[in-house]
Amino acid sequence: MTNMLISIIIRTFNEEEYLNELLSSINTQDCDNYKTEVIIVDSGSTDKTIEIATQHSARITHIDKNQFTFGKSLNIGCDFADGDILVFISGHCIPASNNWLKSLVKPILKGDCDYVYGRQIGRDKTKFSEHRVFEKYFPNNSSIPQDGFFCNNANAAIARNTWTQYRFNEVLTGLEDMYLAKEIHNNNGKVGYIADSTVYHIHNETWSQVKTRYERESIALQKIMPEIKISLFDMLLFIAVGIFQDMQAAYRRNVILKESKSIVIFRIMQYYGSYRGNHLYRELSYKTKMRYFYPRIKKNY
Repeated sequence: MTNMLISIIIRTFNEEEYLNELLSSINTQDCDNYKTEVIIVDSGSTDKTIEIATQHSARITHIDKNQFTFGKSLNIGCDFADGDILVFISGHCIPASNNWLKSLVKPILKGDCDYVYGRQIGRDKTKFSEHRVFEKYFPNNSSIPQDGFFCNNANAAIARNTWTQYRFNEVLTGLEDMYLAKEIHNNNGKVGYIADSTVYHIHNETWSQVKTRYERESIALQKIMPEIKISLFDMLLFIAVGIFQDMQAAYRRNVILKESKSIVIFRIMQYYGSYRGNHLYRELSYKTKMRYFYPRIKKNY
């Protein structure tokens, strides 16, 4: 345990808004006797991201925008890292306690799991329906190991020898975590969910960016679960049910007047994006790739 090194890998592109808070929280983690390092994989930040990372003594590597995919950037970070356990956290996630890291890696250290992911909850700027999505996919109870292969790299960890065996798919437009988890699961490996390892996941997106996120993830899902088909009727049904259930929840929480408009728009963008992505399959042009991976860039290509 004393010689154990844990590498915390963070993909960044203009993450200055929350990066200082994230890295400060990492520095206060209860790490028992193991050592940690922070790896930044940056894809061309033009804000203070690199400056902030340097102030926190992070090790920094880079990936060109035209080479970026989620899987490729993580593989670069894992290759660059020296750790025995590889931890992934989004640049706009913040650990909710100083036990986040210790709780996340515990099942791997004990040999209970090969790949684990932790809980995500909303915070400032999180849309009401996004809170509901987090509640659905990241419940209060752990599952070690779990039955299926759902996983999310916004808050996750993997044993280095497991990553070395599989590596992340470098072609997918998203869901590289689920793709790898499925491979591990299909080869009798163990994937687990750790509810005690919680982060605030702060999506600060426009409505167009919400649609784009679900669209690119739906494209990737075709590779993972090609049997899933979303018809126009399915899309309309999912929108209606999602809005109805969110409205009920908002009513119970006495925020229905405040959140009604947001609920309707979010569920339309979510399922319209998923529908579009389910019906698209193509090689990504440079323009499309930039829209999927860098939706916050305001420029013409």
